[in-house]
Amino acid sequence: MSEKQYYVYIMTNAHNAVLYTGVTNNLMRRALEHREGKSGFTKKYNVAKLVYYEYGNDVNEAIAREKQIKGGSRQKKLDLVSGMNPQRKDLYEEIFVDSVTARDEAVSLQHEIASGGSAPSSQ
Repeated sequence: MSEKQYYVYIMTNAHNAVLYTGVTNNLMRRALEHREGKSGFTKKYNVAKLVYYEYGNDVNEAIAREKQIKGGSRQKKLDLVSGMNPQRKDLYEEIFVDSVTARDEAVSLQHEIASGGSAPSSQ
């Protein structure tokens, strides 16, 4: 049985003015929820850019780490981000776009097969 991974992450808005720290067991899903504006704080402040994450196998350690980061100064959060992502690029794009594209293609293919089409032959 595989161990679950827990992620502590920091997101910001387009202007890098707001920082949001969270914890999740599915970083892709949670980042997408933020990007789609599904929660109060992130919706209000347009927090949609994943700029930092770390992970581990212990949920209690992840929650404790989230609290530690949240309790730290803004500068400490910025230092964490800068250590991993100095340009503050959207890591969602780098981490998940290829897997999202692959998933979308697989779903499209599954729908085509289910509707009577055929899968492409391998040569």
